[in-house]
Amino acid sequence: MRAIWNGALIAESNDTVVVEGNHYFPAESVKMQFMRPSLTHSTCPWKGEASYYSIMVGGEENADGAWYYPKTKSAADNIKGRVAFWKGVEVKE
Repeated sequence: MRAIWNGALIAESNDTVVVEGNHYFPAESVKMQFMRPSLTHSTCPWKGEASYYSIMVGGEENADGAWYYPKTKSAADNIKGRVAFWKGVEVKE
């Protein structure tokens, strides 16, 4: 699977985990030069507290375009150490 935004390949892996329709990429497959830590957090009752990255490509920002769970609840251990994308990020084979 590949994650693409603003013409840039920001993640690529043959080992994604799909949860609620979202592909979670291994953190090591994400090109961190495009990621900027965000102060945004949200809570999922069964996954835990999510943290976000804003994606920066070509001088443009996709605010909070990626998220991850630093500490997953036990029901979501399969996405620990993984990053998912939304807000216009194209995820495809």
